[in-house]
Amino acid sequence: MRKLIIFLLIELMLVVSACSQGGAEKEDGLVFIKGGAFVNTKSNYHGGDAVLSGFYIGKYEVTQKEWVEIMGTNPSRFIGDNLPVEGVSWYDVVEYCNKRSLLEGLEPHYNIDKYTKDPNNKSENDSVKWTVTINEGANGYRLPTEAEWEYAASGGQLSKSYKYSGSNQADEVAWYWRNVGEEYLTGDWNWPAIENNRSQTQPVGGKKPNELGLYDMSGNVREWCWDWYVDASDNPGGFRVVRGGGWIGDVGSSELSYRGKFEANGFGPDQGFRVSRNE
Repeated sequence: MRKLIIFLLIELMLVVSACSQGGAEKEDGLVFIKGGAFVNTKSNYHGGDAVLSGFYIGKYEVTQKEWVEIMGTNPSRFIGDNLPVEGVSWYDVVEYCNKRSLLEGLEPHYNIDKYTKDPNNKSENDSVKWTVTINEGANGYRLPTEAEWEYAASGGQLSKSYKYSGSNQADEVAWYWRNVGEEYLTGDWNWPAIENNRSQTQPVGGKKPNELGLYDMSGNVREWCWDWYVDASDNPGGFRVVRGGGWIGDVGSSELSYRGKFEANGFGPDQGFRVSRNE
């Protein structure tokens, strides 16, 4: 009996410790991520000056059931309540965040002006160009920033410096082109082989979570972030950041450090998102 009590006390201490470092789930499916500097040595931000405040992020990618409950229609190519919603543009997603916030009695995070073209949007292929600004201090749903996304994917303060989100073995945590069909594909990336293999998105939460209890941050669908994409050769304003890779992509795009980009009006069968909220 004494050994059992000691064991239970140890388990309780471990749970309390994990929650204090981030990873405590709320009833709405969000996980609190304790802020701090980047611990994961594979991260683009490791060793830099970036220090984040705490925030909440979705345990799972937003599902089709969650999307339909708010938006009323389903744009996805592959239909299933527990599949991630896909085929959504960046504009669709920020509108979803505001509508969900209002339905739950929260203050919308975004100010969306559909009638004024965003002067910062330099894309030649984006005909939408809504002007979207942030309502500072709002408690509603929003997209994670790129830094927040990578911090959460990399394990936050509990990071074990994995290459993918939660493992050094892609197949343990990621749905990508090799493992999303009827058979496990080998060889080089091959689109006809992917199509013929009945490949598609997979139900959320089907692989191992990362250190913070977050699922599918490697693979399944690419996830929209708030930020404009910027690197040494690309001025901001052409693309929004997408992270995590998707079921169509090669394994390299599932690495937590991989940075993707997509025009804000773009959408496809591997393009989805997860929500965040301020602390």
